Amino acid sequence: MTDQNIPSKTTKDVELLTKDQAVQRALEENLGVQVALNNVDIAKNNRSLLNSRFLPTVSGSAGASQDINDQTATFQDGSTRTVEDAETTRYNASVNVNYTLFDGFGRWYNYKRLKEEYNLSELQARETIETTLLQLFTVYFEVARLTENITVLEDTYANTSSRLQRAEYSFEFGQVNKLDVLNAQVDLVNDSINLISEKQALRNAKRDLNIILNKSLTDRFVVDTSVYFTNPLKIQEFVGSASENNVTLLQLEKNIRINDFLLKGSKSVFLPTIGLTGSYGWNQGQFPATNFLASNTSQGFSAGLNLTWNLFDGGSGVTAVRNARIQLDSQELLREQTRQQILRDIANALGDYENRLQVYNLQKQNVLTATDNYNRSNEQYKVGRITSIELRQAQINLLNAKTNRNFAKYTAKLAELQLLQLTGQLLNLGW
Repeated sequence: MTDQNIPSKTTKDVELLTKDQAVQRALEENLGVQVALNNVDIAKNNRSLLNSRFLPTVSGSAGASQDINDQTATFQDGSTRTVEDAETTRYNASVNVNYTLFDGFGRWYNYKRLKEEYNLSELQARETIETTLLQLFTVYFEVARLTENITVLEDTYANTSSRLQRAEYSFEFGQVNKLDVLNAQVDLVNDSINLISEKQALRNAKRDLNIILNKSLTDRFVVDTSVYFTNPLKIQEFVGSASENNVTLLQLEKNIRINDFLLKGSKSVFLPTIGLTGSYGWNQGQFPATNFLASNTSQGFSAGLNLTWNLFDGGSGVTAVRNARIQLDSQELLREQTRQQILRDIANALGDYENRLQVYNLQKQNVLTATDNYNRSNEQYKVGRITSIELRQAQINLLNAKTNRNFAKYTAKLAELQLLQLTGQLLNLGW
């Protein structure tokens, strides 16, 4: 279902900001969305193999030392030898490798947890985008409503101006009294005030939209006032599958998986850790005359296997496991509680949407009735069968009918978008 009313004329040098352009701009420039996407990048880095503890650690070390001492050496035959400023120089370098072969599956579940946290960050970014789009369209449609209201007020002002001109001519020829002229003048002033106020409200709303789009406050534009309503059969289909697509429920599912991996990983304290070490080293020393060796050089490989088993850690490991299990239970309870609340919110949103759509359809019919009433009243006024007050009442009825239709039109569309967000379909449809 569509309601088309796209502005056919725009002010010179003023661009038409379509809904698709506004959405694209919001996704690219909105600061909140950018922060959410940065968090996704962080989670993506965290889930990489480089952060999994599955890779070995490699380190290098090197050193040098020099000792200068006065030494006195006594040999086996009883002779002695004294060396002043005896110099001993040593050099060493090594490359060391450490690798954990088994840690009780702790790193395995940690790696799976990091993957789920990345998936969770994507859902959190999606929620931020959905919230931003709802904020965007709340302001965008307010700009559209005010734009259409101004058109209605301009038509009202033009009709009142014509009535004033007609009353002045009639008064000059003695066909009406001065009261008709004064009534028309008062009505024209009121219409002018309403039009000025609405234009100021439109300027304010456009500045609000520029803030959401991260644009300059002085940027000028007009908006697309067309509205498309989703097929009711599609709406019912989306409501039926809401439990599988609602972003809040999907985040809770990820949190349950994350807590499940935390529970499983915490049990690694009950198992041993097996590690592998290896190194390649080089050592060189130069010694004084009091030493049996003048110099010494060694190099080669070494490797080792070690096992560590924390048989008792004072109870902290058991406590951590128990708390992790409670946290998992809490997440499952929270999921069920939230599911009930979401289903309630969807039912309320669906009823609200259907009600607002019905009101909009009635308001459209009311505009047709009020238009016909005003046209007939205008003809009756021209031939003197009704007073200017009665004509003004018909004009006000038409004005209210049109502005109420505009209000109903955009509140119905916003109600639909809120329903689509709850069913998890906001990003899957056009605007």
